[in-house]
Amino acid sequence: MKILYISPENTVGTLGLWQRIHRERGNECRTITYFPSDTGFPDDICLNLPLISPSPGFIRLRNWVYTHTKGPLGDVHEVPGNPPVWQPGSWAEQIFFSFRDWLWRFWVEPAIEKYGLLDYDVYHLEWGLEFYRNGSLVKRLAQLGKPILATYHGQDMRHRGVVPAVDQHVQLSLSSEYDLLARYPGMRYLFLPYDVQAHASATELHHPITLCHATRNRFAKGSDAIIAACEALERSHGIRFILIENRPHEEVMALKRQADIYIDQVSDVAPGYGMNSIEAMALGIACCSLMNEEYQAFMPDHPFVNVTPDNLLGQLTALVEQPAALLKRGERCRQWVQAHHSLEVVGDQLYDYYRELGIQ
Repeated sequence: MKILYISPENTVGTLGLWQRIHRERGNECRTITYFPSDTGFPDDICLNLPLISPSPGFIRLRNWVYTHTKGPLGDVHEVPGNPPVWQPGSWAEQIFFSFRDWLWRFWVEPAIEKYGLLDYDVYHLEWGLEFYRNGSLVKRLAQLGKPILATYHGQDMRHRGVVPAVDQHVQLSLSSEYDLLARYPGMRYLFLPYDVQAHASATELHHPITLCHATRNRFAKGSDAIIAACEALERSHGIRFILIENRPHEEVMALKRQADIYIDQVSDVAPGYGMNSIEAMALGIACCSLMNEEYQAFMPDHPFVNVTPDNLLGQLTALVEQPAALLKRGERCRQWVQAHHSLEVVGDQLYDYYRELGIQ
């Protein structure tokens, strides 16, 4: 069986992990991205498409355009509806995507021919996207009877919504963000894969006890509240605080290994956890994150210290003042991430979904 993943970017390294999962089961898997990862994860096929980039300059320009076409919240407002549906916010946005679809054909169509992209058996659309906003590629795949799955990771669903021309051809939508299940009828949950065994688990605490937080979006993570609480603990308890912001992945992991407590987020914009927490738990680090009532009911065995902006300082203080319990919390985090996010476990979950769709 041949499996193709299409993604704008190899954001947190999962594309390579999916390749391992499929290849270890005797299947062929390729991944194709719009542009190179800006965090240092390797790419398979990368088209280096124009008019899209993770660079700060491009993001500032995009945010300025959205602010002047969508209002003061720009592209961070949540789109209403179940599911939320993307539509151009202005005539200028419509012209932009129409022009981009036309322009990208000069990169995409030769790639389709060169790599035989119509010849795969299963297609995964990361972020719910293919190359064209008009759905040109998935329409061809649907006409060929190809199974198409889409995976959403949070902001793509909340702040953009499904792209109708693409979504109409998707047989199954997946997400590792529990709150999205209520936003998209029929969506199924899929844990993020991680190679837990590639990392040794912590066996002792650092001196001083070290707290860590990594962010690429301070608003979405509630980072200001996290920074304030950790700086308060620096003054009161002599802990060390590491703030990681927009750094290459190798550097991020090196800094995380120096930590005893990882704080993911305290914002109700996106409750739960993501790859940052998974990486920390694999290292045997105690993790804190905002887990709302729905999330806790969905996975009652989770090992997170449940934090909010109001209780964060108190929860962190309790962890710091009980070193033995803190070390055991880290051990529990490691065991939990192995049981739920290891490559074999997540691979079994995905292939169960394949069987439900009749994919053998």
